[in-house]
Amino acid sequence: MNEGHLERLARESGIADLVDVLAQRLAPADLTSLLLEVYRRRAAGLTPAKVLEAFESSRFAGVAVVDAAAMSAFDAGWLSLLAQLGFDGLELSPVSPLGTVAAVSTVDQNKVLTTSRNSEVLADSTNVLALEAASRRRALLRRDPRSRELVRLCASHRLVRGQLFHGPGMLPHFRLMALTTAGRAEDSFGFEVRALREHVLAHLRLLEAATGQGLAIDAVAVSLTDLTGGARQPLLQREVVAPLADEFPAVTFEFDDSRQAGRGYYRDACFFIHATTPQRQRFLLTDGGLTDWTAQLLNNRKERLAISGLGTERLISQFRAP
Repeated sequence: MNEGHLERLARESGIADLVDVLAQRLAPADLTSLLLEVYRRRAAGLTPAKVLEAFESSRFAGVAVVDAAAMSAFDAGWLSLLAQLGFDGLELSPVSPLGTVAAVSTVDQNKVLTTSRNSEVLADSTNVLALEAASRRRALLRRDPRSRELVRLCASHRLVRGQLFHGPGMLPHFRLMALTTAGRAEDSFGFEVRALREHVLAHLRLLEAATGQGLAIDAVAVSLTDLTGGARQPLLQREVVAPLADEFPAVTFEFDDSRQAGRGYYRDACFFIHATTPQRQRFLLTDGGLTDWTAQLLNNRKERLAISGLGTERLISQFRAP
């Protein structure tokens, strides 16, 4: 919403500082009560036919491009595989507290579907997993202030994004397999290289499992970006790339120093995983890296967090064998 739009709303309402009143002067509970009454009255004026019309035209509504049976079958296999790798699978609520995404990352609130009850529809399940990981790490730190016990979490969840998407397999609502690993800083960048290696390994195993379930996945490529200006690249090569390249000889590994996406969002290092379809289209499937989210949430600079997400719905819909 631009300034001109806001000025028009203030002028037509007769309240010059309308936005400030709603955003800052009203208590959260009062704003919720106001919005609930506004939407109650709007809903009271809708007919069933109007609701159907909205369902058919809204980009946020409608059904997924992958049928439920296929999605459930893949989810079951993937969650079982991740459990073997030490990740606890969680079922998440469809909503989380207001600011779950914007407060700890660089994502604008306009990209999130905000509700009238001081909450938001999940736009990125890694943020919610970070909240749960921070809560579990806080409990560990209360018992041992120097606890290094890792908290590994994963979830398959349907997300909703507010921004417009273009291209095949790009939807405002989609399913994502998200992973997080939370822990404490170790000497020699120890937590970071181990967590990055485990996350890339997990996603490559997920793609292997998908191939075994009938998807045609070709030319898998992992690209790592050292966000420290190259200072960590020799370590990343030795501790992350080399062991994974030995285990996955068919996968291409490279460093991408030109990557711009995610700078400011990730810290120290991040990675992409791309793959090619039977129709020779190349898709980005996985995005991941290191963040300072649990350090912020716990106000503890020693806390570390690795996150990653695989677009499972894009994978299933675009990589079906001919």
